[in-house]
Amino acid sequence: MGKKSKSKKEAELPPEPAGSETPTTDTASTGKMKRKAYEVEMRVLHGELVALQEWVKATGAKVCVVFEGRDTAGKGGTIRRITERVSPRVFRVVALPAPTDRERSQMYVQRYIGHFPAAGEVVIFDRSWYNRAGVEPVMGFCTEEQTARFLAQTPPFEQAMVDSGILLLKYWLEVSPEEQTKRLKSRIDDPRKVWKLSGMDLKSYSRWYDYSRARDAMFAATDTAWAPWHIARTDDKRRGRLNVISHLLASVPYRPLVHGDVKLPRRQQPGGYVEPDGGPGHIPERF
Repeated sequence: MGKKSKSKKEAELPPEPAGSETPTTDTASTGKMKRKAYEVEMRVLHGELVALQEWVKATGAKVCVVFEGRDTAGKGGTIRRITERVSPRVFRVVALPAPTDRERSQMYVQRYIGHFPAAGEVVIFDRSWYNRAGVEPVMGFCTEEQTARFLAQTPPFEQAMVDSGILLLKYWLEVSPEEQTKRLKSRIDDPRKVWKLSGMDLKSYSRWYDYSRARDAMFAATDTAWAPWHIARTDDKRRGRLNVISHLLASVPYRPLVHGDVKLPRRQQPGGYVEPDGGPGHIPERF
């Protein structure tokens, strides 16, 4: 038999970076973490994240976590696992859209500053002011001079954040070209993932080494003693998420708070209350 024909959408993917071949081995043979072991570890980390949350609330700590990285490296999934068992009133996720015309006229970092944490908050940026060091220069949305100025100004800007009492953690999620290709192809015909595949993603895919150069320049300029970068490899998403969350927990000096015994109070008596007939309709019970 001849080779299986590619779908139209798959055929539209830009050429792969040199040397990248989509792996054909199955999950078991690649050594990727099994779901059962992953969920056991994640359950423990979720408990620790709740302890961190209670410490942040009790002490008025201010934590800011920045997630950057390659397309498909798993930033969104990692953030979801961090936040799924904690309070959205304490953990806030900031994922800003493209700037408006008014925002473009402002100081570059101005639209981010309003989202910085107050006392008792953990703010997670799903991409951040570092767009100016990555996607913007690579895709031609800013000039070389603007990027150079950003890289020069960012270390003192982040020093000011830290001096104000913000605990700043910066993560870069790195994925191999082979794994990126595999993940992008998986989005083409999956209705659950198609929203993740935009024209911008395809252009970005074709510029792997431009992103590599931009990343390297960003690290060289902004990997400082007061705000270092932390790199996480995420070809195995499960291991990557566990490693990031473990590192985050180890980087915050929280202490589990001691709780007293909790007992549910006795529920009140009905006092003659009777459920009414009629009222608003119920949704169909299809499951």
